[in-house]
Amino acid sequence: MEHQGLSTNMRRILLLINCLILAVGICGGPLMMRLYYVEGGSRIWLSSWLQTGGWPLTIVPLAILYLYRRKIEGPDAKFYFITPRIFVASFIIGIATGVDDFLYSWGGSKLPVSTSSLLLAAQLAFTAIGAFFIVKLKLTPYSTNAVVLLTVGAVLLGIRANGDRPEGVTSKAYILGFIMTLLAAALYGIILPCIELMYLKAKQSITATLVLEIQMVMCFAATAFCTVGMIANKDFQAMSREAKQFNLGEARYYTVIVWTAIIWQCFFVGVIGVIYCSSSLMSGVMIAVLLPVTEVLAVVFFNEKFSGEKGLALFLSLWGFVSYFYGEFRQTKKQKNKSSETEIMATTHTESV
Repeated sequence: MEHQGLSTNMRRILLLINCLILAVGICGGPLMMRLYYVEGGSRIWLSSWLQTGGWPLTIVPLAILYLYRRKIEGPDAKFYFITPRIFVASFIIGIATGVDDFLYSWGGSKLPVSTSSLLLAAQLAFTAIGAFFIVKLKLTPYSTNAVVLLTVGAVLLGIRANGDRPEGVTSKAYILGFIMTLLAAALYGIILPCIELMYLKAKQSITATLVLEIQMVMCFAATAFCTVGMIANKDFQAMSREAKQFNLGEARYYTVIVWTAIIWQCFFVGVIGVIYCSSSLMSGVMIAVLLPVTEVLAVVFFNEKFSGEKGLALFLSLWGFVSYFYGEFRQTKKQKNKSSETEIMATTHTESV
């Protein structure tokens, strides 16, 4: 169960599980961030820190996997699999993730949730381009169609949004937030293929344990980067004051903080899990296709209007999602047919000899 040679069915099951975990993170994370800002929160570095601050939670599945290995292999079971080379690569990507967290939090504090959809739209396009150049991922007509549809749907949500500039945000701050959002999209579009490239260049089996170890190092590095920012900005000292002024009350302030960290951790675990089971582009597609779900949840929890544009974006996103998976199904079927033909030819050759 821990080796790289997973069966097709097992890989699909793991992919489904990781997609569900990613769904919790990508739908819940932005909503929790919005809740923090709407109810009186204003610390951007703290909001950035919360996106990866839940990294210690990864120790739980790692401990379970270690006990499982120890039960099977005995005292000789390896405690960890990550090598110094992969550790350094993970740490560097983690620092880049910390920068991305700050850019995203800055944008999220200045833009309405509908406009922040531009982040996800641009991120998918950047991921597709990044995957093409960094890991030489071939774009099929179906995946290209999915990228176009999902991008158009997400951009439509941003451009045709009814709520423009939030109350209390100046035009200058709004424009700066928009630029920060696009920069975050571009950076994350590079980060995802870099994670996939690290898997490809690892020179060792990519097991579930190693994937979790990589994720933990990345999130630790990102959290360390944001911790430096919090210290410099004196966010730790300001938290108690902010908690007392929080609209929902002091106790709920800390509840929001804790659950934000937990839900964002689901996002990062889900992202690297999907890359492990599929590809970086698949992660980008999942993030984009879940955007309309986040919009629907925003309507339910924050009483935002669900306009015709949002309905059209939902339709385009679902269409793109179906297009991508149909392309994956055809590709898998084609590979199976090629494998069968190769086996038949090899058998025929052996019999003739």
